[in-house]
Amino acid sequence: MKVTATKLSDVLVIEPQVFGDQRGYFIETFSARRYLESGIKEAFVQDNVSYSQQGTLRGLHYQLTKSQGKLVQVLEGDVLDVVLDVRRGSPTFGQWESYLLSGENHKQLYVPPGFAHGFSVLSKSAYFCYKCTEYYDAKDEQGILWNDPALAIDWQLQGEPVLSEKDQVLLPLAQMPSHLLPKQG
Repeated sequence: MKVTATKLSDVLVIEPQVFGDQRGYFIETFSARRYLESGIKEAFVQDNVSYSQQGTLRGLHYQLTKSQGKLVQVLEGDVLDVVLDVRRGSPTFGQWESYLLSGENHKQLYVPPGFAHGFSVLSKSAYFCYKCTEYYDAKDEQGILWNDPALAIDWQLQGEPVLSEKDQVLLPLAQMPSHLLPKQG
């Protein structure tokens, strides 16, 4: 397993070892011991799978008081995964990075608590799965507007994205009241 740090504090790109032959491949997608050795200390409590059509954009979401760390990966298809540091007091506050995750490259991304997260589907469809360090709580969910002009995120989509109603009405980061942003560590 290869683990690469990113410019955003505690965000990690993980490349599990792939064992392949003429039959297909095998990947160990999670081992608590290995991930702990890589610096991921939180315990995961919930697994989720999302299926989306091409052009779908989900995000940028986070939970405020029940902050979730996420270990994300794509089982089939291609997505552009985006993480945004929304932790008040963080030296990388307001900075984002994007990563191509696919069923072919098998990369995983660890998104620590305090980051907003989203993705766009670049392929015909995609199966996206993720482990969470906290249970989902709709009342605690917050988000940042996907097309915030100050962030200028290139979601690499052709045309207008397919969005949920809630994602269409989120606020830009600069307009988000500070009490609705998590504090760093």
